[in-house]
Amino acid sequence: MSKHTDFIDIIGARVHNLKNISVQIPRNRLVVITGLSGSGKSSLAFDTLFADGQRRYVESLSSYARQFLGRMAKPEVDRIDGVSPAIAIEQKVNTRNPRSTVATSTEIYDYLKLLFSRVGHTFSPVSGNEVKRNTVQDVIDFILSLPTDSKVFILAPYVFDERPIKDQLEVLIQQGFSRLFINETVLKIDEFVSDGADLNEAFLLIDRLMVNEEIFESKSRIADSVQTAYYEGHGDCSVAYEYNSTIHIQAFSDKFELDGIRFEEPTTNFFSFNNPVGACTRCEGFGTVIGIDPDLVIPDKSKSVYEGAIAPWNGEKMSEWKNLLVLQSPKFNFPIHRPFNQLSNEQKDLLWTGNSYFQGLNEFFQEVENQSYKIQYRVLLSRYRGRTVCPDCRGTRLRKDASYVKVGGKSITDILLMSVEEAFLFFSTISLSDFDMVIAEKIIKEISNRLKVLLDVGLPYLSLNRRSNSLSGGESQRINLATSLGSSLVGSMYILDEPSIGLHPRDSERLIKVLKDLRDLGNTVIVVEHDEDIMKASDYIVDIGPLAGRNGGELVFQGGFQNLLKESNGLTAKYLRGDLSIPKPKNRRPWNYSLHLNGVMENNLKNVTVEIPLGVMTMVTGVSGSGKSSLIRSVLYPALAHHLGGNVDQIGKHDSLTGDIHLLKGVELIDQNPIGRSSRSNPVTYIKAFDDIRSLYASQKLAKLRGYKPGYFSFNVPGGRCEMCQGDGVVKVEMQFMADIYLRCEHCNGKRFKDETLEVTYKSKHIADILEMTVDEALDFFSEQSNKVEEKIREKIKVLQDVGLGYVQLGQQSATLSGGEAQRIKLAFHLTKGSSAEKMMFIFDEPTTGLHYHDINKLYDSLVQLIRNGHSVVIIEHNLELIKCADWIIDIGPEGGDKGGEVVFAGDPEKISSCDKSHTAKYLQIKL
Repeated sequence: MSKHTDFIDIIGARVHNLKNISVQIPRNRLVVITGLSGSGKSSLAFDTLFADGQRRYVESLSSYARQFLGRMAKPEVDRIDGVSPAIAIEQKVNTRNPRSTVATSTEIYDYLKLLFSRVGHTFSPVSGNEVKRNTVQDVIDFILSLPTDSKVFILAPYVFDERPIKDQLEVLIQQGFSRLFINETVLKIDEFVSDGADLNEAFLLIDRLMVNEEIFESKSRIADSVQTAYYEGHGDCSVAYEYNSTIHIQAFSDKFELDGIRFEEPTTNFFSFNNPVGACTRCEGFGTVIGIDPDLVIPDKSKSVYEGAIAPWNGEKMSEWKNLLVLQSPKFNFPIHRPFNQLSNEQKDLLWTGNSYFQGLNEFFQEVENQSYKIQYRVLLSRYRGRTVCPDCRGTRLRKDASYVKVGGKSITDILLMSVEEAFLFFSTISLSDFDMVIAEKIIKEISNRLKVLLDVGLPYLSLNRRSNSLSGGESQRINLATSLGSSLVGSMYILDEPSIGLHPRDSERLIKVLKDLRDLGNTVIVVEHDEDIMKASDYIVDIGPLAGRNGGELVFQGGFQNLLKESNGLTAKYLRGDLSIPKPKNRRPWNYSLHLNGVMENNLKNVTVEIPLGVMTMVTGVSGSGKSSLIRSVLYPALAHHLGGNVDQIGKHDSLTGDIHLLKGVELIDQNPIGRSSRSNPVTYIKAFDDIRSLYASQKLAKLRGYKPGYFSFNVPGGRCEMCQGDGVVKVEMQFMADIYLRCEHCNGKRFKDETLEVTYKSKHIADILEMTVDEALDFFSEQSNKVEEKIREKIKVLQDVGLGYVQLGQQSATLSGGEAQRIKLAFHLTKGSSAEKMMFIFDEPTTGLHYHDINKLYDSLVQLIRNGHSVVIIEHNLELIKCADWIIDIGPEGGDKGGEVVFAGDPEKISSCDKSHTAKYLQIKL
């Protein structure tokens, strides 16, 4: 047996479909666990290795945490030796919190708040001068710096109120003050009391001094006098000094104000949008407000004002507004026949603000708002409402005056709106005073380290203010990776779930370098992966198989990459050697109809126009951050959905969507977000097969005798479900200061149903048994086709097998499905509908996520089936095996971020090799 220090030994693992396997994983190495989807890779890496590491961690904690240990399921394994503290980084988009951003999830924001609260300097927006609070020491230093033999008067501004002046002066005498300083002259207070003179404003004389050698011994006296002056002057103090027979007055204030504005002193809460102190008052810290959406007001930007570009002014009554503009336009030279997208920014703004000749859109909507007590005006207003970027905080969610505080010439708002690359450059070249640098040095180092890792994992294009829930699965995982790397842990075991997803082959090299750096720090890096480049770069490979589900769970191979190629007969080795391959189609499908997306300017896209064929498979490719998702997810999908009568939150910036839209009846975005909104969502309910299964059980003799309807066999409504866990099968235990723990329900033992519900059986199986079956097992169970209901169930479930999900349990909770599995379940749902007269466009976001070469074959067949059914398929993809099967390629680039956003190539895959600017072309040539 190996030394404990050299290997992690897993002996007798039987979790899920693992068949009592024993594996050795070398410590402090980069290890890849590979195999078909559903072969048992995740069961070994996450459900065995990570679960045991987590259990051991909890065991080391307090007695409070340990009380739940007995109820935490121990992985089914004989023994695991050599486990280090485990950190799991999964590929799901792990947050739906609308407040979470790239900066907050990487801890960069915490350091930014600290930086600005410690060394931030506040500048007045009026004069641009720095706002300072004058301390007592500042006043003392000023007095000591005056020329020798200067007479000094320490004064407090005194403003007389509405009471009689005589009464106020008498109060001052009683308080011990005897003189006033008025018009550069010192006068006794009692003279004014007797004269009853009329005074509006004067200085109260607190102390008189002479600047000489003795003054340096009177610092405490000066400090007391200044403090008294601040108190009597309500935060203001003045120093008058006479030099060369001339009186000069210098004002000081210990109030944080300038130019008549009282400013807030910087604190960490002042820069937190999750705190009422720092959140923007207009959008309440969300960054967006409900307002008039310009894209809904002017949907077709290729039209001119005269042609009806302004949608709300096209009605019979509202056209009066347009007619006034048309009639008056010659008086101020407005081009009413010029397309909106060709107008200058000043002319576009004029349509909203109006002028003396016509009322603009702002006044129009104000009038509609005023008339909103009428139903027709409320309906009109609702058509053009949408979420728009908050004008006060520019989407950064911080209060407006937070941008007055600057470090190195930039406000926190400016930095949040930067890309990772721009922010890294700023902090690399930041210039601060020596005093500020002493305070800020460590903070800037922490920020720079995290930004550097974000660059290394291929995310230079992300804005620090980008919402976490808008990231793809791959981006989300690499953000988590950057957070872990930024904390520089050593001696740990990192388990990553396909970090290469969302990465163009060109960017994989940078990811490999990051994984090796993590290993070189002294960590064991275990990667569940199918990517060929990462396998080649690994120190050790564990191949699980040979197939999926019950036909998997065996150790096919363990060792180095070269040995895998030479010795293994597994599917992984066969595809890597070229014994098996995914064949490219002999002929590309022809097409006659298309959509035209014109003038797209969303995010980094540079006014691009693309043609998207209908009835074929279109691949949208390009390096990470080039603008693929902006083009398809942010513009094409919502614009097409809006055209087809759907309700969308926000449409990306573009001029128009034209072409053969009338041929489509709907559009579906099939992404990696979890299926359903409930924790009870699962594959069998999503594809609507559970309705038929419940009907089947309700038709059994015992169910009829007891009067059980199909709803009684549902875990979503009260009736036959277990009410202790409300049909979840698990109960959540909230842990103080730790992540919540989910434990199997003790009442139903995870079955989800009451005992009397489980007494109803079909072919000796109760309904909970059906939910625990895999898709493959369920197909065998319903194979006899003895009745129409069973045949209907089989037809629906069969589609899950067709998309490569034969290993998934019918009742597996949606939260435990990977992004790629969730996406394929959605695909299966649409395939169950078969061919229909209503032709649709299906948009996929990296459907190869989590797929082995062997499974990509099955996926491709399913996609082809959609096209045979008459639908159109558009796919955002990096996987070269699928890209080579496309009928049409749209390559965006050439780089990411500001250096991308252009259409580099559009055409047949064979022709892309002639495009020198395309990075995709260089890698795709090998596959074609």
